[in-house]
Amino acid sequence: MSATLGTPPLEGRGTTSVPAHVVARIAEQVASEVPHIGSDAGGVLGVGARKDFSSRPSARCELYGRTAVLTLDVGVDFPSPLETALSTLREQVRERVEHLTGLEVGRLDVTISWLNPATRARRALR
Repeated sequence: MSATLGTPPLEGRGTTSVPAHVVARIAEQVASEVPHIGSDAGGVLGVGARKDFSSRPSARCELYGRTAVLTLDVGVDFPSPLETALSTLREQVRERVEHLTGLEVGRLDVTISWLNPATRARRALR
């Protein structure tokens, strides 16, 4: 025991584990905070899709020891630079998930299930 605080040293305090579904929820929340990124289209093959861009994207996580493999399904504002938006998304999700969970993000796959057109872009496409 530490004489000053009355608590055992860090090595003797046990372990902390974070379940995969919790890591996925963290990734969803972080992704929702990234500019130009919104919820996935939902539904199966777009049937019954919920296109509420302001809700969180969906994420799945598989854990292999201390390594997380993440899969994100997102919507992206259109028009926006996809390369920049996805690079920012990957960077922020990787950094925050690693910081908050202590896990390493080994792989991060992103699927864009729909584009959220701006009103003026929608009119121009018609």
